Amino acid sequence: MTAAPLSPERRRPRPGSIERPVNGRLYRGTWLLVGLPLLLLAFSVVRPSSLQPSGLPPTFAAADASRLAQELATRFPDRAPGTAGATGATTWLRQQLVPDGLSVHAQPFTATVPGHGRVRLVNVVAEKAGLSSRQIVVMAHRDDSGAGPGLDDNATGTAALLELARSYASTTAASHVALPYSLVFLSTDGALAGALGAAHFAADPATRRNVVAVINLDAIGGTALPRLELAGDTARSPAAGLVETMRTLLSRQTGHEPSRPSVLAQLVDLGFPYSAYEQAPFVTRGIPAVTVTTARDRPPGGVAVGRPRVDTARFAEIGRSVQAAVDAMEQGVALPQGPASYVFLGQRLIRGWAIEIVLVAALLPFIVTAVDLFARCRRRRIRVAPAFRSYRSRLLFWTWVGLLSGVFGLLGAWGSGDGRPPPLTDVTWPTGALAAVAVLAGLGWIVARDRLLPRRQVRQEEILAGHTAALLALAVVGLLVVATDPYALVFLLPTVHVWLWLPQVQSRTVWARALVLLGGLAGPALVLWSFASRYRLGWDAPWYVAKLFAVGYAPLPLLVIAIAWLAAAGQLVALAAGRYAPYPGERERPPRGPIRETVRRVVLAGRRRRAGRTRHGAIEA
Repeated sequence: MTAAPLSPERRRPRPGSIERPVNGRLYRGTWLLVGLPLLLLAFSVVRPSSLQPSGLPPTFAAADASRLAQELATRFPDRAPGTAGATGATTWLRQQLVPDGLSVHAQPFTATVPGHGRVRLVNVVAEKAGLSSRQIVVMAHRDDSGAGPGLDDNATGTAALLELARSYASTTAASHVALPYSLVFLSTDGALAGALGAAHFAADPATRRNVVAVINLDAIGGTALPRLELAGDTARSPAAGLVETMRTLLSRQTGHEPSRPSVLAQLVDLGFPYSAYEQAPFVTRGIPAVTVTTARDRPPGGVAVGRPRVDTARFAEIGRSVQAAVDAMEQGVALPQGPASYVFLGQRLIRGWAIEIVLVAALLPFIVTAVDLFARCRRRRIRVAPAFRSYRSRLLFWTWVGLLSGVFGLLGAWGSGDGRPPPLTDVTWPTGALAAVAVLAGLGWIVARDRLLPRRQVRQEEILAGHTAALLALAVVGLLVVATDPYALVFLLPTVHVWLWLPQVQSRTVWARALVLLGGLAGPALVLWSFASRYRLGWDAPWYVAKLFAVGYAPLPLLVIAIAWLAAAGQLVALAAGRYAPYPGERERPPRGPIRETVRRVVLAGRRRRAGRTRHGAIEA
């Protein structure tokens, strides 16, 4: 017996039909183009070289450094910028450095500290001249949040800085050897308010011209294994030779490999550059810089749990490693630079350009398939122009929201941090300004939605056109990302490759459409997950990321790209929810424009309310 044929309702739609418009064969075939970039990536994996140790015996006295850390934390537990404790700590530091015969001077500057306004900050610089004007900088911040004694963050780094300065001072035996490079011992201020002191020092043109390398010491008195922080404020990486030198020397001292951010975390840091440590301003300007710490991605913030103490053994290991690194660079051998950006994979690195090529190649299957979908609409004579106009209306709405946020930002409603990231504890927003933006954005939506509401039954061809317009807009977003920061494709690729199949599931249940829609949010969710977990922000992560845009730390092109993405996402959400309508034609539109029509409706509604009250009063009379 032969099986009964399937009913028309149960028969699977034919490929290329309105129900299955996406060309799956073309999509799969285009993925073959990614093979060559993957091959290039495999050949780009190299092991960076490090400087050879000098063989000089370490003179770092961990016991003395530990005593200094305890003294600083005890005498000045609150060293928040602008406080009396910060002033006292600055004076104390200079008193510790002057007897050592170093050239010591202060670098005062003013900056905006969130919650305190314009504050006078002070960097303290101690120098030992070498045969060359080229400089090696050892750095540590001395401020803290004021929430605790700040022993580990960062009295330990400051004490190690003092001990290293003394070991190279003119009164020590080591001074009999002429140093090829000058040494700079930099104590920065305003680190917890966005690395303000480091950014001020790095912005000096002489710094970029003369500095060979920067080693930052931050929270180095903990019990955990040493950790290297690499990220900058832009998609750059520190010189691979400096990182490998520090890794080698730390592993020799501790007997264990120092940790680094994971491969995924490094990709996230390149796609959305951010760091809570002070190497970031230097890396951004192409100056080799690395942070050594025993903390995680988020510094401890000055809060001590239990009785404050320093792990003297770990303290000694890190201090000796840093001294050995300085000695290795003082041999006068050029520091191996390596690629401008990269991702460490174990003890090897993948060159950044190879990663960018793979990411761009992974975008091609989506772009080719989206263009093919547009071509199919053209062959079927499906009008896509009304769908593009619907996208334009959504784009104008989100642009309005962005402009409102920018205007309120210029008025100082969101605070200011001189383009530096706000403290990780600063996740609050002014409710008044936020409410004003919400009201004005709501008024903008009332105007925009007049042309986006369904007025009739929407045909399947129009729904397909809506998907096509949104996907082509995402393709343009992808090209903009490639032009600005190809690493940010890490967040966009999950979106485009999942949402490409929304036209294919449009005829299925609402739950199937919702599942595909949520799957496309994996990329933006990766950014929020990074801030929520790595920096322990939890549910405050979206507010903090928004604040990075509000204070101007996140670049303006990224905001423009985000607005275009939100408009495309809004159209796809409307399609999945069955609330999409193409932009109405001339015959479907009212004679007045959306603004005039909105004003007319408001006026008529007021008149009806007044007339109702008049009739009610007449009846009572």
